Amino acid sequence: MTTALVAGAAGFIGSHLTDALLLSGYDVCGIDNLVTGALENLTDAKKSSSFHFIRADIAGDPDVLLAQIENELEPPAYVFHLASPASPVDYVAIPIETMLANSRGTQFLLDASKRWGARILFASTSEAYGDPAEHPQRETYWGNVNPVGPRSCYDESKRFGEALMMAYARTQNVDVRIIRIFNTYGPRMRRNDGRVIPNFVEQIATGVPITLYGDGSQTRSFCYVDDLVDGIILCMKAERARELVINLGNPEEYTVRELASVLCEISGVSLSVVSRDLPVDDPTRRRPDIGRAMKLLGWKPHVPLREGLRRTLASYREGVGSPR
Repeated sequence: MTTALVAGAAGFIGSHLTDALLLSGYDVCGIDNLVTGALENLTDAKKSSSFHFIRADIAGDPDVLLAQIENELEPPAYVFHLASPASPVDYVAIPIETMLANSRGTQFLLDASKRWGARILFASTSEAYGDPAEHPQRETYWGNVNPVGPRSCYDESKRFGEALMMAYARTQNVDVRIIRIFNTYGPRMRRNDGRVIPNFVEQIATGVPITLYGDGSQTRSFCYVDDLVDGIILCMKAERARELVINLGNPEEYTVRELASVLCEISGVSLSVVSRDLPVDDPTRRRPDIGRAMKLLGWKPHVPLREGLRRTLASYREGVGSPR
């Protein structure tokens, strides 16, 4: 049985990835310090005898954590690094922890991957492009990031993590691959996540006006989580993805106001909004060029926005996922 390690397994994307790997017959070790993740997200995974969970910080004592992992299972063949806070709410509350997860934590997982002869995938972010001057964003674009702004703890630590991955590839011969994840949504997003879809869903559910930052003309591209997880697994398995950066996201672009209108229509409520100033360094446009993913992985998203939003709304109404 192939063994996989998922760092950040109790998070939104990490828990869906864990479920998918278990369904595919993998033996999975999940690691999470539960700072932003939730054990409720692993309810299905914990029913499987092939799932092992370690509550730990990947930026903690490396010797202790390595011993914990090797005591639980055989050396993993695949290491998925999704262990990082990933929302604006978290940037404000735990900026140092965010930076350590993507620096010290990345180094630990790289050293462990070298020891095990494992292949490692680093979940980076479209935030690496900052407020982009290129549209849509290709992997060859170097970005327009404020290195000292309030979002820099996430943007720059992810960029550092990418650089560290490539340094290990070049000097230590570690098999690495990097994905840049664009806006992803679906069941298990935290209700107080701070990103646009959970914000809107929560506001609709509680009957308060939707908050639009600026005039709502800023754009995002929304990928349903099942599509993203398929792309992550394909990227890990693809030999041609070694030492490459690959965008994973849905190239369909919507304004934030359009998103609000669609959600209200699906929910059967009238659109009512309040306006707030745009947050500092908030990107005005965001859309992935997924040509590389299509060519190398044979991947593209399939779930239409309306269908994905219906599933997401249904899960919130049923109380699925993390309520925090």
